[in-house]
Amino acid sequence: MKTRITELLGCKYPIIQGGMAWIAESTLASAVSNAGGVGLIAGGSAPIDYLRDQIRKCKELTDKPFGVNIMLMSPNADDLAQLCIDEKVAVVTTGAGNPGKFIPAWKEAGIKVIPVIPSVALARRMEKAGADAVVAEGTESGGHIGENTTMCLVPQVVDAVEIPVIAAGGIADGRGIAASFMLGAEGVQIGTRFLASEECQIHPTFKELVIKAKDTDNVVTGRYTGHPCRNIKTKFAKMLASGEKDGSLTPDQFEEVTLGSLRKAVQDGNVEEGSFLCGLIAGMINDVKPCDAIIKEIMEQAEKLLRVS
Repeated sequence: MKTRITELLGCKYPIIQGGMAWIAESTLASAVSNAGGVGLIAGGSAPIDYLRDQIRKCKELTDKPFGVNIMLMSPNADDLAQLCIDEKVAVVTTGAGNPGKFIPAWKEAGIKVIPVIPSVALARRMEKAGADAVVAEGTESGGHIGENTTMCLVPQVVDAVEIPVIAAGGIADGRGIAASFMLGAEGVQIGTRFLASEECQIHPTFKELVIKAKDTDNVVTGRYTGHPCRNIKTKFAKMLASGEKDGSLTPDQFEEVTLGSLRKAVQDGNVEEGSFLCGLIAGMINDVKPCDAIIKEIMEQAEKLLRVS
């Protein structure tokens, strides 16, 4: 399947793996790239030395294109932006802000720049700033979210910009890819499905929660802090949501309670204090497979639906 995204990124399939903080590291990213997609290493707020090591490990594990995701709200975003240049990373995706000040230097270094955007207005700004493509991410996604749905956001962004659009949010199988392409997207970003991959290094408890999740086992917390996140519905997540609703947790208390909660989920599988970030599509995920099997299955279904020879 050839699109402007496969041509831009030099990959076999128009699939980008989501840059999930504390989750997307070299093992997962290289597996996705080796399977024909484009894997991403999550920058987050991790130490630069660690991220440099992850990038170099990924280069050892794959000769295919991979990238780095930068959360622009992270305190070390400037250092990570420079690290991507120094390490000659092929692709940078960004979230939680406007990467405009970094784009000229990235472009000069030959890096493909793909911001994740939640609105038409930001998509237009990114195109004017020189972005190569945008990821239009609907509220169905896990982790930090906007308010617009994938079904509504993607076609509006497609109509508003000339650069390729990658759909994200609620995509876990070939039907999601086919639907995204019908909306005008030329690629997809998938995160939650790869949580249930053999190469994903999250705690087994996290994978079990994803596999057992039903369509309603999901909750958004943190809207009143300005940084809403979609989680698997655990006792901890429900406590946060309740405290936010009834005012028993102030925004400052919320931030204090959730500090380090993602790490506790990913590394420790701590259901009492961990935030298990996950998309709404988890109810469709029922097994753990290698990344290459996941991508092969998804693409075969998508190509059949789209009647691609």
